[in-house]
Amino acid sequence: MADESNTGPVAAAVVTDTEMKPSTTKKRRSPRPQKASAEPAQAKTPAAKRRGYTEQEKSEKLKQIETQVSEGSTLKDAIKSAGISEQTYYHWKSAAKPGEQKGTKDPGPLPAGDDLAALVELEEENQRLRKLLAEKLRAENAELRKRLGLD
Repeated sequence: MADESNTGPVAAAVVTDTEMKPSTTKKRRSPRPQKASAEPAQAKTPAAKRRGYTEQEKSEKLKQIETQVSEGSTLKDAIKSAGISEQTYYHWKSAAKPGEQKGTKDPGPLPAGDDLAALVELEEENQRLRKLLAEKLRAENAELRKRLGLD
């Protein structure tokens, strides 16, 4: 078996590699030249003013998007074809319908006459249905507790 501590040929190879490559010092680069100060004044001004849409343009674009979606196009494609971002679309949409903003549920003005009587009737029916649902859920809950042996 060969002697494992023998590093003779490897050491010789390392020595020959270093002998072949003479040591060179890095060249120093000169600093970058300064940009000319005679650039146009436009480059130093703030970003260009963004284009503002009129209310009429906004409503037209919203209608255009709605018609494209109703024709079968996806919402993203319709927004893209209108030339606005999704964020802009949703911002405009929420601004166009102020009564439907986040968390606000304003029913608007109260109806008068027959509409008021119909509203009262609907509210009574709503209360009746809620009570009926609550009774059903209590009965179902009691039955499940019996089956599980929790009572």
